[in-house]
Amino acid sequence: MSDTAGNGAVLVVGGGISGLTAALEAAEVGNDVFLIEKNPYFGGRVAQLNQYFPKLCPPTCGLEINFKRIKDNPRIRPYTMTTVKSVSGGPGNFEVTLETAPRYVNSNCTACGDCSDACTDEIDNPFNFGMDKCKAIRLPHEMAFPRRFVLDKDACSDECLSAIKSACKYDAIETEMQAKTFTINVSSIIWSTGWNPYDYKKLDNLKPESSSAIITNMMMERMAADNGPTGGKILRPGDDKEPESFAFVQCAGSRDENHLEHCSYICCMATFKQMTYIRERYPEAKIYVFYIDLRTPGKYEHFREKLMNDENTEFIKGKVADIIAEDDGGVTVVAENAVSGAKIQQKVDLCVLATGMQPALGEAGKALGVTMDGNGFVVSEPEKGMIAAGCAKSAVDVYTSGQSSTAAALKAIQIGR
Repeated sequence: MSDTAGNGAVLVVGGGISGLTAALEAAEVGNDVFLIEKNPYFGGRVAQLNQYFPKLCPPTCGLEINFKRIKDNPRIRPYTMTTVKSVSGGPGNFEVTLETAPRYVNSNCTACGDCSDACTDEIDNPFNFGMDKCKAIRLPHEMAFPRRFVLDKDACSDECLSAIKSACKYDAIETEMQAKTFTINVSSIIWSTGWNPYDYKKLDNLKPESSSAIITNMMMERMAADNGPTGGKILRPGDDKEPESFAFVQCAGSRDENHLEHCSYICCMATFKQMTYIRERYPEAKIYVFYIDLRTPGKYEHFREKLMNDENTEFIKGKVADIIAEDDGGVTVVAENAVSGAKIQQKVDLCVLATGMQPALGEAGKALGVTMDGNGFVVSEPEKGMIAAGCAKSAVDVYTSGQSSTAAALKAIQIGR
């Protein structure tokens, strides 16, 4: 199977905020665009946030208008659950083989929810980082685009599959759906594959699996979101206690030769942002921030200054050496104050690890001819028809990601002309 487009077609790999931006910029000046995303929905990490910088906007601000523009632009061909299998050729004449995994739900789906009501099997909710359960057939999240259900077939019993099929009055369930492989011809490729939160379970010294009171910054985002596992309440997993004290552990995996050597750029700003979440819900809660350096560049300095003056917040310059689980469900954070040399043991109800950005493309990129730097970020090579955008290129915030993606589109549309 093949799909064809006009001269100057662009492939955008990754449908997060950077991929959406790059696809729209290229298409709106007249280029055909193939936009692919490995997840069953577009929106990437931004869709999982409660708010993002610089205006503390919810993800609906920015994503909804882009989704509408994608739907309204016939030059953009969007594919979810799709990955790159091989790349051959060169600038102006790439042949790319793509594979779309089975969704088991076809385009007849109206997202009515009858199938989910009939479903008896559940899975850990991947959108909420496993903090709650969801049905094996579901809308990935309430703002999902495309608005179509997806089925985790392997999680269902035969009886459950039968009930799901019987419940759908639109004949949208295809339990025998197979993966589809097809080829496209494009002039250039934009890699906007985004990032994954660093696996906090690898941080052995912080003992992240020793207590449910240890979470990541992205888990905090989902808890603070109205459509998250707690309906916007920040509660301690396990016992749903309303925390009276919090610790933020900065550079959890970043700037560490044993984990991520690079600075993940957004972690400090994310912590300051999440402090505002706490203050909205718990005005008197104690907050302790353990840091190596605080990096809030440019326009974010004023935001930092305001929060550093919070009388119920203490900033401790020092790397955390240990986190000890306590019998009452809390944890004790152990660190050495780099200024005074004093050893600190601070007990808190909830500890948030500011885990860093790990480039999502990983080793698969090298097999596809993509050049990467020592930290795994994609290196732009316009002369080879390969361009990096957003967090695939470097650790950046949403605003900078948009700028990067516009620049990537400008480079991409000039290749092959």
